[in-house]
Amino acid sequence: MIITCWSVKGGSGTTVVAASLALLASRRGPEATLLVDLAGDAPAVLGMAEPTGPGVGDWLDGLGTDPDALRAMEIDAAPSVRLLPMGARSLAGGANLAVLLALDTRTVVVDAGVLGPGPAFDVIAAATTSLLVLRPCYLALRRAALAPVRPSGIVLVTEAGRALGRKDVESVLGAPVVAEVLADPMVARAVDAGLLAGRLPRGLVRSLSHAA
Repeated sequence: MIITCWSVKGGSGTTVVAASLALLASRRGPEATLLVDLAGDAPAVLGMAEPTGPGVGDWLDGLGTDPDALRAMEIDAAPSVRLLPMGARSLAGGANLAVLLALDTRTVVVDAGVLGPGPAFDVIAAATTSLLVLRPCYLALRRAALAPVRPSGIVLVTEAGRALGRKDVESVLGAPVVAEVLADPMVARAVDAGLLAGRLPRGLVRSLSHAA
């Protein structure tokens, strides 16, 4: 199963949502969950040192048909969570990556970052569950409505005082809001302190448990 998180604007919280989903999914069984970082920020969000070894970009650049080489790039990120880092090279291509992730027997959570051409787009198209992470502002909703792919669900990052709400987003995009995450300073503090992996804030657990 592939759960792909993506956004149409930077700063939507996609990496935090993807990392949280991977942490929650890892609690459901003995087999490790795989978090695939196509945006480059997962290690920082999880409070890890920046990986120095190769990653997805390096694999796509030279070993894009060898599944064993891809799996060898995984590193431990948290108990029962493995991380496939982005690596140092830019991402290009991606059809082979999408195929291999679809064949993985683990729960695979992908942080695809901001929607664009390349591997992230291919993985979004191949996802079992495609989650658009969206702050309900006019500009983000407009971009999402014009996006070339439709999500299977929406994670709405809500903020006090916004004019647009759940019903507006669902009506415009024709997809259900599967989770509403409050833009909570406690989450930002957990990320800043490198504690997200060890102490997932209760608000994220409550909001995302049904989406993992």
